[in-house]
Amino acid sequence: MPTRPSDRFITERKGAWQRLEDLLGMLDRSSLRRLTREEVRELGRIYRRTASDLAIARAECRDPRLVNYLNSLVIRAHGRIYRADASEGRHRLRNFFARDFPRAFRRTWRYTALAFATYALFAALSFAATSRDPEFSELAGIPPQFREDVLGRKVRWWERANDANQLAASAIGTNNIRVTLNAFALGATFGVGTLYYMAVNGLQHAAAVALAHRAGYAGELLTFMAGHGVIELSCIFIGGGAGMLFGTALLFPGDRPRFDNLRLRGREAAQLITGCIPLLAIAATIEGFVSPAPIPAEIKFTVAAVTGVTLYSYLLLAGRGDTTGRD
Repeated sequence: MPTRPSDRFITERKGAWQRLEDLLGMLDRSSLRRLTREEVRELGRIYRRTASDLAIARAECRDPRLVNYLNSLVIRAHGRIYRADASEGRHRLRNFFARDFPRAFRRTWRYTALAFATYALFAALSFAATSRDPEFSELAGIPPQFREDVLGRKVRWWERANDANQLAASAIGTNNIRVTLNAFALGATFGVGTLYYMAVNGLQHAAAVALAHRAGYAGELLTFMAGHGVIELSCIFIGGGAGMLFGTALLFPGDRPRFDNLRLRGREAAQLITGCIPLLAIAATIEGFVSPAPIPAEIKFTVAAVTGVTLYSYLLLAGRGDTTGRD
């Protein structure tokens, strides 16, 4: 009796199908992370081949049992592979925020401290100079009209956030991310641009506070800033630190080849920036909804204290007990 084409097809392919079943059985008992690298590659290769076999069986074979078998096998493999991929993605994301980001912060804290010191130095100079002579605020980048509005008409510019909290939170979040990314991107100028950017921000922020101080309502401004300021400024300093990290990699490659050093520090800088994005979203939410709210100042300063302690406890302590990597 002559051999049917479908029988020959099954004989040639059934070994691969059985191997796919074996690999799927291993996945059922554990997870994709437990398979070796070669087994993962083999799984993908056999899955694609089996999907091709299904197409051939549908087109050329008249055996509905074979088509149903291959169809169920391909569906099962597809579900396990892509469910595992999604699980792996969630696992990597969880590890990033639980371990990788705070460790990157601790490894590079000196660069963040340099960004903060630059900001603080120019902020102190700007506050002192503007308090003595309001016209100094123009040198700090404050428009003359803004100065006149604050000193003459007592304009409380931050109260505009009360008009539409949702819109304000969105705009604030976008602006804060832009500032942080700018601080990082300017590191490509060998770090000089980042230092300049931190200095300019320190000058402008302190000049605005000094003008409010001369107008007699600095306390109201600081109360508004308190709730969101700890997270927001911390992220700007971390962004500046990431820029300095990248800039110094260009200037001082050390013992490594310059390209390898750039790749290593660039990866750490990217981790710092990525980690800041959800923090800035939190800061924007606080600034849009809590900071302008007509609630007692004590509550806003309590929010500042809680967010500050929580943030730095996370950055300084998270991932220390995990033995899968080093600080």
